[in-house]
Amino acid sequence: MTIIELDHVSKWYGEATNPVVALREVSLEIASGEYLSIMGPSGSGKSTLFNMIGGLDRCEAGTVTIGGVRLDSLADGQLAYFRGRHIGYIFQAFNLIASMNARENVALPALFAGKSDEEAGELARERLEQVGLGNRMEHRPDELSGGQQQRVAIARALVNTPAIILADEPTANLDLKTGEDVIKLLGKLCRELGVTVVTATHDHKMLKASDRILWIKDGGIERLENASDLKIDTGGMEG
Repeated sequence: MTIIELDHVSKWYGEATNPVVALREVSLEIASGEYLSIMGPSGSGKSTLFNMIGGLDRCEAGTVTIGGVRLDSLADGQLAYFRGRHIGYIFQAFNLIASMNARENVALPALFAGKSDEEAGELARERLEQVGLGNRMEHRPDELSGGQQQRVAIARALVNTPAIILADEPTANLDLKTGEDVIKLLGKLCRELGVTVVTATHDHKMLKASDRILWIKDGGIERLENASDLKIDTGGMEG
């Protein structure tokens, strides 16, 4: 079943007479429970496509539909509400609040979604245990390693039980071993929870967990392939 659909999506910036085109009529369907990796060089439109899928930016033309809801039909407040309940975000910089411990960081989205302090705290505890940090709940970010901070960020993204997880370069600030651990965890959660994972990445290690890989170039889809059809290693890939 398709959960994310982009239909001839275009995005440009600047004056209409001389626009900078970031996306050119991109059409794409992503299945529920799929793990899709988006690859492309800087300036290719990868981040713009990622933002379109996540409802973080609006397209100039075309439509983005998530779970049967056309995002262009939603006002800004409605869109924010929709994102908070259906999409979880993981960022390369972790974006944890330094003064809060792990449990408090993870509980925040649940509080924003209207949960009570008690409910949010319990959900945070469950998610932290799920990512292997049940013994680090009271630790602040500066008391955690980079890999542990990213696990907190993953738990935070999952706290509202979203249908979709968007991960933006989630291994960029991690060493090789820690990055591989995070990749395995995302793949495991995707399979066990039935969550759809979409990641924007330069990291070839991320591709091993993927179902499909999309390459974007000059604002358009260059190719889209099943990961099983490619020979992937940390140095690159072969078709």
